[in-house]
Amino acid sequence: MTTMHKNPNQSGGALTDPVRYPSGASAPVRTKRAFVLVLMTLFIPGSAQIVAGDRKLGRTALRVTLTVWALGILTLVIAAVNRTMLLSIVTHPVGSLVIIVVLVALALGWAFLFLNTLRIIRPALLAPGMRPIIAVVLAVATLAASGSLGYLAYVLNVSRNAIGSIFNAGPAIDPVDGRYNFLMMGGDAGDDRTGRRPDSLSVISVDAKTGESAIISVPRNLQNAQFSEDSPMRQVYPDGYNCGNECLINAVNTEVTNNYQDLYPGVADPGAQATLEAVSGTLGITVQAYVLVDMDGFAKLIDAMGGIRIKAGGWVPISGPVTDEANGIHGMPDGWIPAGDVHLNGFQALWYGRSREFVDDYARIARQQCVQQAMLRQLDPATLLTKFEDIANAGTKVVDSNISSGQLGSFVDLALKSKNQPVKRLTIGPPDFDASFSTVPDFDLIHARVQELLTPSATPKANDSLVTDGSPGASAVMAGGDLAAGLPAGQLPSPGSTDFTPVTTTPDGTPITEELLNGLKAQGDEQGIRDLVATNGQCAPL
Repeated sequence: MTTMHKNPNQSGGALTDPVRYPSGASAPVRTKRAFVLVLMTLFIPGSAQIVAGDRKLGRTALRVTLTVWALGILTLVIAAVNRTMLLSIVTHPVGSLVIIVVLVALALGWAFLFLNTLRIIRPALLAPGMRPIIAVVLAVATLAASGSLGYLAYVLNVSRNAIGSIFNAGPAIDPVDGRYNFLMMGGDAGDDRTGRRPDSLSVISVDAKTGESAIISVPRNLQNAQFSEDSPMRQVYPDGYNCGNECLINAVNTEVTNNYQDLYPGVADPGAQATLEAVSGTLGITVQAYVLVDMDGFAKLIDAMGGIRIKAGGWVPISGPVTDEANGIHGMPDGWIPAGDVHLNGFQALWYGRSREFVDDYARIARQQCVQQAMLRQLDPATLLTKFEDIANAGTKVVDSNISSGQLGSFVDLALKSKNQPVKRLTIGPPDFDASFSTVPDFDLIHARVQELLTPSATPKANDSLVTDGSPGASAVMAGGDLAAGLPAGQLPSPGSTDFTPVTTTPDGTPITEELLNGLKAQGDEQGIRDLVATNGQCAPL
């Protein structure tokens, strides 16, 4: 008797399915099958194994896929109803570590499924010309899927390390009178100094619910600063920091670091904490935390961002060495930052915020506020995605803070709320107070103006300095009655406002150039330069 063997490719045969048994299929069908299996692994991981490979592996992978989809939907729901919770999980040291481990495991698992899909495809059955094409398609899909998860895990790990380096593990802070107040200090820490000397002091006050914010700038040369009632420095200076003309508010950090650290047992940075207390007492508010930026490393952070773009109202010198200590006169500038629309690299941005040659501190304060705004405006998702590692690494070298890492998520959420809202502003000096005000400050008046600024129901007048369009009014009413530093009203610094025309020519229409300014410097015509650069406090981010 002759045994008949059934052809598996005959109609009705058990092995005729070309998806699972491609050996008897035509070349076009095998090619189509290969592309479909790659797409199935890309969009529904595990499905290719269920229809054409190891069904047990496929079912396990599909369960993981469905679980991830469910978690993704849950994440979107949380983002919509409680964004603070989501940000707190992502920024928390333990939460971020769990997410990183899960992402790495998913990336490796997905990559394994793609390799398994390649085995299922059986490249040897494909036409010779299709084999490299399928290999390239599979490699691209693997990179897009597993590579994206791996990169996201890497970014979260960099962020986690940066958060651990910059922020501390202390207790969370509570809002006071419904607001969080953060002291931003631009510190100058040279090799010849003990501790940082803050050359830039500003309080960022944020409404804890709405995210509405205000910036209060304190000039570095403010005298007789008042310490808050709970400050240990009240034991030394009960009537304020009033030990003479050298006792400026920016000297508190160094003095405490050098002489009074014992008053702050267990405090990581006594000088920064004492400065925070001096600003709190001076403004009549409770400042809960500080962020200190080392200006010597600030340029690296700007460069990591790819620079910043601003509209500059006047030329700003990159000052050379001081040649006349008595009169504070520098030698020939090392360069100039021109008026108009400019793109600043880190070195230029640092000098743009630090230079005060030919103008006063208040023009510099206005430029510093503008640089801060430009950084926040240009730190968009695209910049973060492409430059995140450089920004994070630069930040760990530049930024120090006593903000709790566990509370960072809620503050990030507040920052997102604040990003597109107008900002109220007040400077304890021109254009909001007389130029001499910082020498003999009236603290009752300061407290009243600060409370006016921070009161939500306050409705600023048209010409008041507390306007909410992002800048003090150019014709602001001075507390002492005189305009800042004797400048005409139209030349007052207006940080954030774009309603100004950069001064690019002399009164007779001659273009202002670096050669012209250096020529005046060579002639010793300091006043001529002051006249031409008087508007360099005007600035707006682009």
